[in-house]
Amino acid sequence: MRYDVVVIGGGIVGLATALNLKKANPQLRLVLLEKEDKLAAHQTGHNSGVIHSGLYYKPGSLKAKNCIEGYNMLIDFCNENDVKYELCGKIVVATNEQQLPLLDTLFERGVQNGLEGLEMLNRDQLRAIEPHVAGIAGIKVPQTGIINYTKVSEKYAENIQKLDGEIKLGEKVSSIADHDGFSTVITNKGSYETTLVVNCAGLYSDKVAQFTEKDKINLRIIPFRGEYYEIKPEKQYLVKHLIYPVPDPNFPFLGVHFTRMVDGGIEAGPNAVLAFRREGYKKLSFDFSEFKETLAWPGFRKVAGKYWKTGLGEYYRSFSKAAFTKALQALIPELEKDDLIPGGSGVRAQACDYDGGLLDDFAIIENKQSINVCNAPSPAATSSLAIGKSVAEMVLKRLK
Repeated sequence: MRYDVVVIGGGIVGLATALNLKKANPQLRLVLLEKEDKLAAHQTGHNSGVIHSGLYYKPGSLKAKNCIEGYNMLIDFCNENDVKYELCGKIVVATNEQQLPLLDTLFERGVQNGLEGLEMLNRDQLRAIEPHVAGIAGIKVPQTGIINYTKVSEKYAENIQKLDGEIKLGEKVSSIADHDGFSTVITNKGSYETTLVVNCAGLYSDKVAQFTEKDKINLRIIPFRGEYYEIKPEKQYLVKHLIYPVPDPNFPFLGVHFTRMVDGGIEAGPNAVLAFRREGYKKLSFDFSEFKETLAWPGFRKVAGKYWKTGLGEYYRSFSKAAFTKALQALIPELEKDDLIPGGSGVRAQACDYDGGLLDDFAIIENKQSINVCNAPSPAATSSLAIGKSVAEMVLKRLK
């Protein structure tokens, strides 16, 4: 059987793309291939579970457009499919005078992106919402929520299969061969002929893209591990909503924060350290060949040369619970080291270009054989249905 589309990657973006394709054209012959024995095994399954509102993103960027549209699509999907979520809201906190201009910029971005109910908060208003937080000003963002993205992904898969889409687990793609008018996707279990390949392979998206682009991909995925602690149950009263710091413009993905989880509990973190393997969830996880590839990429060496002090600080927090606690105390001074217990971790697939730029926006690369989603950082989970819709439209246009 020849397929119209083979989707590579069973994370939330791959599943959302397959779902949008089957909803747009139920007759489409589609198969989704996932190398693990379960869906949402990596970035999606290690996600902190935040439904992002679109506050942070530059107006007009793909992130902003997809986050706002994706937010609404996600809420509608969850309501229609009985997926549990909670719009608990969050506050963004400025802890010093230097952060106030950045806080104003965030507020303006939120307004331009169409967020509703945003409020600027003074110190007293901040403490009325979060009595234990230390801050001189803040922003209340009522649209932010919490959810379990693994359960969302499983529901996407259910809907794909109801529309006769195929999902195959344990199928690791090893190569893609180009023929006249079609491609053959070769896995550890077999091969699949298809008119078009859609690459949503996350941490290995650049590798899969190279199967069809050879040496033409001008970016590499650099893995950054984020580590969390959880707050002991007896101290969870310290956090009532989600509490975020004002982000550093140079590193918007850095900055420890507090996240309520939809199934209970509160996470604190993460830090962000270079992982020594792409799926390296533990401090000592190491893959020589993958680490060597990271070091060999000129763009990474430029980033490391420029920001090595920041990187060392993140590593220090990784191995020092006291340092991690101190960073959290900037937001909640009452928190103590003994209030924290080790939590989970996740690995972020951060695209880095040849010149040392860390891509902040979504990146989709097309060629004759494939459409490659090569950078889909946060808020990709929130935006998944919108990203999937955009990719599906590209696919259907190509198939016509």
